[in-house]
Amino acid sequence: MKTKVYLAGGMNQSNWQKNVIESINSENFIFYNPREHSLTDSTEYTFWDLFYVKQSDILFAYMQSDNPSGIGLTLEVGYARAMDKSIILIDEKSKVDKNFAARFEIVRESATIVFDNLEDGINFLKKIMNGITLPK
Repeated sequence: MKTKVYLAGGMNQSNWQKNVIESINSENFIFYNPREHSLTDSTEYTFWDLFYVKQSDILFAYMQSDNPSGIGLTLEVGYARAMDKSIILIDEKSKVDKNFAARFEIVRESATIVFDNLEDGINFLKKIMNGITLPK
């Protein structure tokens, strides 16, 4: 059985989602990548996002330091938490923006595990591939 991972986070130029998928390079995962749906209507992309958060086993949420708001990620983390999904949160923004950090603490507390950089989050996801399971 393949582990299903939803990639939550910003849609900037870095295309971090591609980096995650290529770094894992495993047949043990199915990735739901909202960057690929090409939807522009908010009703449609919100439906798509929440549908695939619900289908996932793990929410991999990346709050980049240059993400202007993180509102979509916050919704996806809250929704995943309400459904008792495992949540890997990478929060790079809180260490560079203390005002943001104070408001984002509720999201950090909702995650199953939190990392301060993308590389550590990817390395942890690789460990799951090798049989480590996250607590709910």
